Amino acid sequence: MFKATWKSLLSRKLRLLLSGMAVVLGVMAVSSALILTDSLSASFDDMFRTVNANVDVQVSGVSAGGENGSRPEPLPASAVERVRAVSGVASAVGDVSADGARVVGRNGKVIVTQGPPRLGMAWRDGGGIAQMRTGTGPKADDQVAINALLAKQGPFAVGDRIEVLTLAAKRSFTVSGVFGMTGNRDSLGGETVVAFTEPVAQRLMLGKEGVYSSIDVRAAAGVTPAVVKANVAAALGSSGVVRTSAEVAKAQAKDVQQFLTIFQNFLLGFAAVTLFVGIFLILNTFSILVAQRTRELALLRSLGAGRGQVIRSVLVEALVVGVVASTLGLFAGYGVALLLKQMLFSSLADATLGFTGSAVAASYLVGVLVTLVAAVVPALRASRVAPIAALRDAATADKSLVKVTLVGGILGAVGAGGVGWALFGSLKGNAIWGVLLTGVLLTFIGVALLTPSVARPTVGVIGRLFSWSLPGKLGRRNSARNPRRTANTAAALMIGLALITGVSVLAASIQASMSKVFTRDLRADLVIDRDSGDASYDASVIDKTRRMPGVAAAVGLYGDVTTDVTGKTVYVTGTDLAVAKDLFNLKVESGELRDLRHNEVVVGEEFAAKRGLGTGSSLRLRTSRAGEQTFVVVGVYAKQELLSEPLMSVADAEEYFQVPSPALGAVRLAPGADAVGIRKQIEALLVDSPEVNVASQADFIKQQTGQVDTLLNMLYALLALAVLIAILGIVNTLALSVLERTRELGMLRAVGMSRWSAMRMITVESVVISVFGALLGLAVGTGLGVAVVRALKGQGFDVLSVPWTRMLLFLGLSVVVGLFAAILPAIRAARVNVLQAISYE
Repeated sequence: MFKATWKSLLSRKLRLLLSGMAVVLGVMAVSSALILTDSLSASFDDMFRTVNANVDVQVSGVSAGGENGSRPEPLPASAVERVRAVSGVASAVGDVSADGARVVGRNGKVIVTQGPPRLGMAWRDGGGIAQMRTGTGPKADDQVAINALLAKQGPFAVGDRIEVLTLAAKRSFTVSGVFGMTGNRDSLGGETVVAFTEPVAQRLMLGKEGVYSSIDVRAAAGVTPAVVKANVAAALGSSGVVRTSAEVAKAQAKDVQQFLTIFQNFLLGFAAVTLFVGIFLILNTFSILVAQRTRELALLRSLGAGRGQVIRSVLVEALVVGVVASTLGLFAGYGVALLLKQMLFSSLADATLGFTGSAVAASYLVGVLVTLVAAVVPALRASRVAPIAALRDAATADKSLVKVTLVGGILGAVGAGGVGWALFGSLKGNAIWGVLLTGVLLTFIGVALLTPSVARPTVGVIGRLFSWSLPGKLGRRNSARNPRRTANTAAALMIGLALITGVSVLAASIQASMSKVFTRDLRADLVIDRDSGDASYDASVIDKTRRMPGVAAAVGLYGDVTTDVTGKTVYVTGTDLAVAKDLFNLKVESGELRDLRHNEVVVGEEFAAKRGLGTGSSLRLRTSRAGEQTFVVVGVYAKQELLSEPLMSVADAEEYFQVPSPALGAVRLAPGADAVGIRKQIEALLVDSPEVNVASQADFIKQQTGQVDTLLNMLYALLALAVLIAILGIVNTLALSVLERTRELGMLRAVGMSRWSAMRMITVESVVISVFGALLGLAVGTGLGVAVVRALKGQGFDVLSVPWTRMLLFLGLSVVVGLFAAILPAIRAARVNVLQAISYE
């Protein structure tokens, strides 16, 4: 039996390879995600261990915004002296290092790092992991040393002038030296580093002199880091955060690990979609092969083969396909991981990728398991072939669709109910996503099982568009001949297009909702916007803009992160409320909206309701630069989408915020004012802030909504894998169908059908199946998208927008998919030898 199975497998290498391509693509997605993220995670862990190798204990300030907030408060110089005096401390050195030193490149644009920080630090000669390669450390306030990665990106050399943006506006320095890291690396993890003299670093990176971002502590001989940590913590109390070097490395790696985990789950999610679609391809392939081998299997049964042997025969074929496909997918995933690293993490050039244990194990486990699961139903069907079938030459009659329709209806109803429960029910947290994903999965399976019931009539209607010729009529009838096969083939394309359509509905609704909010609540003709979250501009820009002829009003917006008494993160805004209330359409709910005095705030009605605040209430916040402060609520404004957190005065923002400069701005012009001329004047004021630009209201709205398009295109690229598998499914089904109908094709050729007509017949069949799958996908995807938008109404989805033009484009592309998928099967049909086909057994 094993020999017969092996011979049967070798006789169908190409057909099984096509079905195995679905597994290859799915495993490729799984292995690439795990290889990339596991390797980068190990690289970052090594980097943080290296950074903290010369430190036993580290002291840092308390963050005003908690774990999700702004950078920690700087530590005063007196804290260094207090730590030095602690028992068990051999040395304590204040360190200045913070993210936000952005360098302007030769092209006038700020150099970006695609994730790694842009550090500004105080240079310290001797010790540490920095190794000077050329030049010296900075000796004067107008000098800086830069790391080798930044020197290459510039490019910059010793003696060059370099412009740096920090908490202050753009300043120019001379490069005094270029340094690398231990191990002859240009950087540790793709970060750029600018090293100033200590006083300059304190002013530009921390906001004032005489303060430090952290204190590096070395333990005395014979004293453990844990003991030193306890002693230092007792001496400082709540004024600092004390951790051992191992705890520091773990904390530093936490954010990176969280990002890599999110990125990994993102890729694995699409891998799951790819494999789910692939199940339909494999199921269809094995089902067709079993149907074509009815006489062969019946002969084996008549010679004594048991049902178990037949099942094992089919599953062995599936196992071989799964192992081979998993191996190919694993190596293809390594190539994709290299490509992703180059595209998304190019700054991590020193990070090496390898076949991690989890990637290898997951690849084979997933690939083999998916193939075996998809082959179970065909294997059971093969075991039911009766020995008497070997004596029959007639085709097997179609089975009733009642059972499969009933099961499909039940699963579809349960899935739809799960989606509704997740969206409209009282579930919370991760339970919502679990029920939602399960509901969507069951909905897809239910629709796939219901598809055979509607395949024949629907395909018949679609096929009439191509029935103006005999090949067209035959192609339409062929596509409706076996509704189960047509349904399984179309289901793969249905799932891919359903996801694409659902995402498109969500994206279009988000964009429409954002446009509505900005148009309604932003009453400004020009917006001063930023390209980077670190960017800001000088406060004098707003004052000078306000005095320009043709400007009716101008206001700046400061932003920072604080925490309330419960430790919850609170985002706060500083602005001139008397001007902002008109430019941002603020409506008073209670109290008054007026010029704010020292430690006065106004809050949104939702914020006030959650915290039980009202006019006259007190709000205590921990600020970035002044610690805990108590604010008096003087007014509550009605719900507003653009401004929904506490608003305080500009003077308070400049005193309390980490960055005492505005980040955004809004300008209203007088009637008949020259918008282009005023825009150019404002741009001239921002010449020292290259990350800040001026846009019209329409351009600003387009920029904000355009971010959704960027994400949408990424999703399209990933979901394209599912569509590619659907194309392979159509190719495989048609190729096997051509083989199955060899005698029929020979008879058609014998009675006068030309090769071109045979190709047209197969092409019509392919296009009909593709359009059928596309229509199902568009319908299911639109339904899911609309349901989500309706459920999230008031949570960023205020407008339902269905992208009809884009959906028509998808439908048109399905025709192209059908044409493309028909090429190889149509050529094969045209090459059928008439005499051999007529005598075909």
